[in-house]
Amino acid sequence: MKNSEWDLIITSPLKRAKQTAEIINEALNIDVIEMDEFIEKSFGDVEGMTLQERRSAYPDRNYPNQEDDEAFSSRIQKGIEKIQEKYEHGKVILVAHGAVISTLLAILSDGKIGTGKTRLGNACISNIHFHEGMWLIKDYNQISHLSN
Repeated sequence: MKNSEWDLIITSPLKRAKQTAEIINEALNIDVIEMDEFIEKSFGDVEGMTLQERRSAYPDRNYPNQEDDEAFSSRIQKGIEKIQEKYEHGKVILVAHGAVISTLLAILSDGKIGTGKTRLGNACISNIHFHEGMWLIKDYNQISHLSN
């Protein structure tokens, strides 16, 4: 990322994303803005459980008190619209969480990729662009930067 020009980093205010944004920004030295719209989905009663614990307790994946999928998707949609409105011509890095990224990809691809269809690697990069009034997914789930 340090070999490209960037205008801004937007991050979820949660610790993992903020730390990642700070690490990225060590080489870029640009503004970092937190946006609540990109906080990870609340998984309700299973927050803090391991995958095995979740599967054992809730094999149907119906987790009590989790954030509603429609509300979660709407929150992310509002966030991406806010970015488009405020930074229409800017090059923005968005640092977010797995469910956020999967949902965003699902929204922008009309469900062809993302939630339920794409398993994202940790620290993967997805490139999306706003062009001629539309969001386009250039590539997604890129992990080549992680080799070595």
